Amino acid sequence: MSKKRLFNFLGLVIAIAITIIACHSLQLPSKPLASIAVTTIKLSGWGGSPVEQKLLREVLQDFEARHPTIKVKYEVISDQYMDVIKTRLVGEAAPDVFYLDALEAPFLMSQNVLEPLDAYITPEFDLTDFEDTLLDSFKYQNQIYGFPKDYSTLALFYNKKAFAAASLSNPPATWEELRNYSKQLTGKINKYGFGEIPELARQAYKIKAFGGQLVDQNGYANFASAASLQGLELVIDQYQKDHSSAQKSDVGTNSGSEMFGQSKVAMVIEGNWAIPYLIETFPELEFATAPVPTINDKKGTMVFTVAYVMNKQAQHKAEAWELISYLTGKEGMQKWTGKGFALPTRKSVAKNLGYDQDPLRSPLVAGVDYATPWRVGKYPGAIMNNFDNQFVSALLGQQPLNQAMLKAQNDANQQIKAME
Repeated sequence: MSKKRLFNFLGLVIAIAITIIACHSLQLPSKPLASIAVTTIKLSGWGGSPVEQKLLREVLQDFEARHPTIKVKYEVISDQYMDVIKTRLVGEAAPDVFYLDALEAPFLMSQNVLEPLDAYITPEFDLTDFEDTLLDSFKYQNQIYGFPKDYSTLALFYNKKAFAAASLSNPPATWEELRNYSKQLTGKINKYGFGEIPELARQAYKIKAFGGQLVDQNGYANFASAASLQGLELVIDQYQKDHSSAQKSDVGTNSGSEMFGQSKVAMVIEGNWAIPYLIETFPELEFATAPVPTINDKKGTMVFTVAYVMNKQAQHKAEAWELISYLTGKEGMQKWTGKGFALPTRKSVAKNLGYDQDPLRSPLVAGVDYATPWRVGKYPGAIMNNFDNQFVSALLGQQPLNQAMLKAQNDANQQIKAME
């Protein structure tokens, strides 16, 4: 072989070799890279409206985008929420993070099944930004077990057209005025002046207005005292003597909001949840809100709140805390409450959203400072169910109020003793 042909041959071999090496080099990035470890956190809550569920999933997507190593598996427990959670806690199969209503918090906080959160709190989390009344609902033996995600108080909702037809220009400021207004409004545009919801969750502030209690220091029912009956008597008299109030069952509706929206009643005491419902479902309804009228010269309302809590058995507590701190932090809370379905528990977020200046929401925001928290000891079911059953019986005139409340109190306490 001549030198020239040899050089050509060697050049061809070298060119082929370079091409093969180049091809292999180009293929290297397509080989699987070392995967990033992703931790999955399970979050459970109860079902809300489809719009609320969509909003929560959007907030969770934002969290995952900011925390690429954490994935959230969100589960809706549609029925018997607390029974399911308690069963799973016993079976060590509970979610890492879950909703906890303030009503149920005292029992679970006392059972050593929730993770205390104090050690996770950083200065950036800004603990002082939370409304004290709401945060206190999730404290037990000087430890914090949950951070409230949102809340609602109660306010008076009134039909503006009905008020104008009755020549009423301002909402009632006292309960005496409310009863007087109810008489004037009954039988006009609306069948009844006022819609009453005779559940303990809506009556507790009336019991406290005259110095009454819901439970004693040992957690037993204590709502049958003379002071407690004074507040409840207002409800009985308006219903039985004035005939100016109605229950939802009296007018064929399922809730106070529906009773009001359908113009069956001219006034009702409801929470923030009623605002988007009424605007969407009854767009022609002209309504306004005002503080709950004073009783015995005392301001009063209820406050309902729900927290995110951590399962003490959670396998990934650092990641679970990241989720809780985002959802109840300033950014996450503003996203969650920005559409108006719920009120923010952080003062800075409420200020940013302007709810204290919102004509419909400002009475609800103001009420948090003097509201009665919806809590009735470690065994709320026994107290709540017995009260509700017997109070409705008294409202319908089937038995005297004092007899009904004494029976409810005794039955509740017998059940509590059996559970202790």
